[in-house]
Amino acid sequence: MEKIIERLALELGIRKSQVKSAIELIDNGNTIPFIARYRKEVTGNLDDEILRNLNDRLIYLRNLEARKEEVIHLISELQKLTPELEETIKNANMLTEVEDLYRPYKQKKRTRAIIAKEKGLEELAKIILKQKETSSINEIASRFLNKEKEVLTVEDAINGACDIIAEDISDNAKYRKQIRKISYNTGKLVTTATKPDERTTYDMYYNFSENINKIPSHRLLAINRGEKEEALKVKFEVDEEKIISYLQKEIIKKESPFKEILELTINDAYKRLIKQSIEREIRADKFEEASEAAIKVFGVNIKNLILSAPLKGYTIMGFDPAYRTGCKIAVIDETGKLLDYTTIYPTEPQNDIEGATKKLLELIKKYQIGMISLGNGTASRESEKFIVSVIKEAKEKFNLDVYYAIVSEAGASVYSASKLATKEYPDINVSIRGAISIARRLQDPMSELVKIDPKSIGVGQYQHDVNQKRLSETLAGVVEDAVNSVGVDINTATPSLLSYVAGINNTVSENIVKYREETGKFTSRKEFLKVPKLGKAAFVQCAGFLKIPESKNILDNTMVHPESYDIATKVLEEIGIDVKNYNNKNTEDIINKLENIDIEKLALELNVGVPTLTDIILELKKPGRDIRDELPKPILKSDVLKIEDLKEGMVLTGTVRNVTAFGAFVDIGIKSDGLVHISEISDKFVRNPMEEVSVGDIVKVKVIGIDLLKGKVKLSMKNIS
Repeated sequence: MEKIIERLALELGIRKSQVKSAIELIDNGNTIPFIARYRKEVTGNLDDEILRNLNDRLIYLRNLEARKEEVIHLISELQKLTPELEETIKNANMLTEVEDLYRPYKQKKRTRAIIAKEKGLEELAKIILKQKETSSINEIASRFLNKEKEVLTVEDAINGACDIIAEDISDNAKYRKQIRKISYNTGKLVTTATKPDERTTYDMYYNFSENINKIPSHRLLAINRGEKEEALKVKFEVDEEKIISYLQKEIIKKESPFKEILELTINDAYKRLIKQSIEREIRADKFEEASEAAIKVFGVNIKNLILSAPLKGYTIMGFDPAYRTGCKIAVIDETGKLLDYTTIYPTEPQNDIEGATKKLLELIKKYQIGMISLGNGTASRESEKFIVSVIKEAKEKFNLDVYYAIVSEAGASVYSASKLATKEYPDINVSIRGAISIARRLQDPMSELVKIDPKSIGVGQYQHDVNQKRLSETLAGVVEDAVNSVGVDINTATPSLLSYVAGINNTVSENIVKYREETGKFTSRKEFLKVPKLGKAAFVQCAGFLKIPESKNILDNTMVHPESYDIATKVLEEIGIDVKNYNNKNTEDIINKLENIDIEKLALELNVGVPTLTDIILELKKPGRDIRDELPKPILKSDVLKIEDLKEGMVLTGTVRNVTAFGAFVDIGIKSDGLVHISEISDKFVRNPMEEVSVGDIVKVKVIGIDLLKGKVKLSMKNIS
């Protein structure tokens, strides 16, 4: 265990004591959000990202140690374990190394080498490898002729011995390690088109090559997808001469009668037994590396999307655009409750502009709608033009200011047909449920998006090509961190949202809602313990993240953990406030008093850590605060912009919709998002776009390229005043 702690500390750049404490907390069943928020003193203030990386690596390293023990046991059972081999296995740093060391002892199918050994040719192989005898190879081989074992000629004997030597070379862990290294350092992925005359999305890879050790993750994943779709042929070219030369230096010790046969055997061993195997391993390793990079990109985008600022205080109309089947409309109130719904046909083939306008104006007037949330799917831009005309008419007829915003509808159809949507709206048509989801995504992105499998939200990079189990695990952690960083109102949260709260599983989340429906709203955190299957251990994990605005104790509407209520009460007493008289409408005077507290001095007096006390004071300044309120609000529009309206040099305001390894996609209000290439994000060198922009950011961009034919726009964020 000590070796694991040392390695994690080195890899993560943190102290061994931090690693040890974090592992103890994880092993004791604590969740990552709980550790990150409420055990800062214990871990030395490790955040959720480092803790998740630590946990992932801990699992890998523990699996590695378990595999080492298993391999040592298996080789020991064969009575072939030497102290040197055992030590080498124990010191291995990767699973690949362990498997290489185990390879010679692994039970194999009947290979050519095994058959040759059965024919009694192992001794001949040893003689050839030792290179000590001076007799000719044919003379030595003739000693091993055996009719019964079907070794009928000298060639049979030599070929069999060479098969044994070739397999020994292939199974040698030292050789494989060096060959892997040479292949990685010299290898190139070379791609050509399967059908050069056909235009596809893989055009740039029709005659392409790049070093395997330098290829960016997004290009590797694109090539893999192109190969899978049979649009590309992919070869892995390496410096074979360098590999053969290395093996010859290792195996051929001197000039001897065996030199020529060994050269041929080395060549055979590499090309027949090693080459493809090593190439597969390297491509698999690079794919895993690229997958991890893509998963990380996807995770960051998902987190930023989920944490988008909610649009509070509006009655919202959800507008799910379509052609033949009509545009689905749903109206929700400020709490997300469905008020009304309908279907209109302003788009082709019906083009019922008059009837659709009349219906929308009726709804806008009846419910005093101030905001329309438009999905960005099929017929979105045609619907946008229609919405703009309705907004103008609403202003003229009713003097109502109505705005609209375009939201991603990715995953809306998945949600609409899900069991959850059926349970929420059993009597509502599937298509209308999509419009409800689109409206709610603008009103409260987090509450709505947690209902959808993160993979279906569509703000990633090749998310369907990566390891799906790993993707699901990572994204679940990302969503969990996002939800717990905001906190959840237990009296309004859906089971989907509650299931992401630390310590709460799907069963408990359902039980919370059921308890709420049967007994009414929760009025104190102590009441959580009355929920079936929410025991003391789960209470410790979840209590601080579940808020109760209706509670008489104001601390129940903060993210102060119940274990710290005494500390919070004493902090208020320090500034002359009784917790019973403390409420959401605190004066600036109280906030100023909290800001002027000498935290280090008070922490010493109260025997509490500075990080915990800092968090408590922050919560006391604004009970019930939502960190998303401080983030940029979505861009509200009242007019439409077409690609034909654009001119190079125009400066526009847009919303970042997706961030990839090669740049950021920005919604500037036209049909397709414009691309800000990584080279156009900043005047300074940008290694990673995510260090500069995030999904949901409101940014100023300059138009630097327009392709009307393809409907694509190039944007820049450089030199904008």
